[in-house]
Amino acid sequence: MLEEFKKFISRGNVVELAVGIIIGAAFTGIVNSLVKDILMPPIGWVMGGIDFSNYFFSLSGGGYDSLQAAEAAGAATVNYGRFINACINFLIVSGALFLIVRQVNRLHVLHKETPKTPPRQEQLLEEIRDALRARTDDRAGHKAGTGVQATAKAPPDRPS
Repeated sequence: MLEEFKKFISRGNVVELAVGIIIGAAFTGIVNSLVKDILMPPIGWVMGGIDFSNYFFSLSGGGYDSLQAAEAAGAATVNYGRFINACINFLIVSGALFLIVRQVNRLHVLHKETPKTPPRQEQLLEEIRDALRARTDDRAGHKAGTGVQATAKAPPDRPS
């Protein structure tokens, strides 16, 4: 069982997944700070000092000045302001991931466009074709015993 675990953990996919999760966790912290500390204050300022994270309504029926006061009192609340912040976070993360995937796809397209050498069997078939063509041209180019070559027109190459 230990050998099987070693084989599983040393596979490239597991390591790549672990790295992706760690980077994703770090990226989440960055995005949360971007939304909370940079984007939301100007949006709140434009909207007259509104702080989305403090938007809620109490299911308990009491009037609370802030979400923190309602939570401290143990009131049941629907925190739709936090949901708005989570949606903004999602849009930022998905937009950033879109840009990253788009660039990676462009690199793959550039990598695929580099000319590759044809497979070995295709090279061999081209050599055989050229040898047969040269042999046919040699036979057609000599008249019977006169040593004079006729001008034979070679067939056009087909695109490969």
